[in-house]
Amino acid sequence: MFRGSIVALITPMHPNGDLDYQSLQRLVEFHIAQGTTAIVSVGTTGESPTLDMDEHCAVIARTVEYAAGRIPVIAGTGSNSTHEAIILTRCAHESGADAALLVTPYYNKPTQEGLYLHYRAIAEAVEIPQILYNVPARTACDLLPETVARLAELENIVGIKEASGDLSRVEQLRAACGAEFALYSGDDATACEFVLSGGDGVISVTANVAPRAMQSMCQAALAGDRDLAQAMNERLAALHRALFVQSNPIPVKWAVAALGLCEQGIRLPLTWLSEEHKAYVRGAMVQAGAL
Repeated sequence: MFRGSIVALITPMHPNGDLDYQSLQRLVEFHIAQGTTAIVSVGTTGESPTLDMDEHCAVIARTVEYAAGRIPVIAGTGSNSTHEAIILTRCAHESGADAALLVTPYYNKPTQEGLYLHYRAIAEAVEIPQILYNVPARTACDLLPETVARLAELENIVGIKEASGDLSRVEQLRAACGAEFALYSGDDATACEFVLSGGDGVISVTANVAPRAMQSMCQAALAGDRDLAQAMNERLAALHRALFVQSNPIPVKWAVAALGLCEQGIRLPLTWLSEEHKAYVRGAMVQAGAL
């Protein structure tokens, strides 16, 4: 699969909330030029909860079109409805996405058996490589390593984005799922240590703003160069924090707009970055070398 820094791409919008495909194309070109490993389209950072089904499928299709085989595209297709997740995953497959990223069902708090059956149903319905996504802070459920191990036995479930922030999960998942199962951090603040501990990369918010630096840090960690990776990550640490000063993707959309790569567009119930946080985010961008 993919190794290194994978950007959890924002979905650019015009100030009135309409989708901005011109800026989307600009962002795809930006990440190709900056050496990003792959793009996640319409994940959490891509405001998936505010896009309707048609928009969701259209953004994935446009991202694949703009990438034109030059960078892999992983489509965010998760839902708390198994039926809806299958529809979105089919859209991704038909659009030519390289893989799908499926967040655990949020709000309805399934059991571990429910999680297993949910993911098995999607894997059996759509023949596309599928990456599980565990983010308990947002979903109110935790996909446990023993359940991941059961799912790893299914041929097209190929990895997991683990965003619990629990670094002990790396060793547990590697032991349970084997060397070929891809392990991605979903937490920028701990991603460096995650990769140094045996992970394959990070699906990153920070990579929207400092893509080359994130890729360089990941490559150093993948090579086992702890000192270099940690030194690079230290320069990024303030940005990791700043991009969560308000709910993601509020700060990162402001930061990408500050780079001149998109307009100031976001959809309710999310709002534009509060005035009192702008200097903090800008300062972190300067420290990271993004500005």
